[in-house]
Amino acid sequence: MGGVRKGSLVIDGIAIIDRQLAVLREITPSIFVVSSAMGAADADLPIVRDRMPDCGALGGIYTAIVSSPAERTLVLACDLPFLNPALIEHMAGIDADVVIPRGARGYEPLHAIYSRACAEPIRQRIERGDLAASVLPKNLRVVEIGPEELAAYDGEGLLFVNVNTPHDYERAKELQGRDRIMDELGR
Repeated sequence: MGGVRKGSLVIDGIAIIDRQLAVLREITPSIFVVSSAMGAADADLPIVRDRMPDCGALGGIYTAIVSSPAERTLVLACDLPFLNPALIEHMAGIDADVVIPRGARGYEPLHAIYSRACAEPIRQRIERGDLAASVLPKNLRVVEIGPEELAAYDGEGLLFVNVNTPHDYERAKELQGRDRIMDELGR
């Protein structure tokens, strides 16, 4: 996105980070941003310096797990404008080390819940240079939420729309009306 902080992009008059915070603040008082650059948050949130810089999403996931005050941590990408609080609450109610959605594109590791038990296996993978965030830690309790189950929370296919490119951003803005309709229907 040419250096633009994705969380500051506006969808339907509201920055993505503010859309996310509206959902997350109803669920938890403990919200922080993992960033490799201090001062890079788009909102007034605590910033935790990435403990594994230059290790991509997996380094950010590791940092979130070891920095969280909770045993289990919801990790979200900053560029997901269409969060569903009911899905997040459903995921939080599942007792597992990893609770991860699996949509049409595969696992969504940046919309997943990780327990502290994931930290060591993830750290070891990073040290080996295995940085694929979509590869789940082994020998842990994993519950995946598959496409059929996700459909109850995402009938319009918006949950995992992210904003990585200008094209993605334009698409998200086009989809904003569908998101508003879902809100009006109470979904």
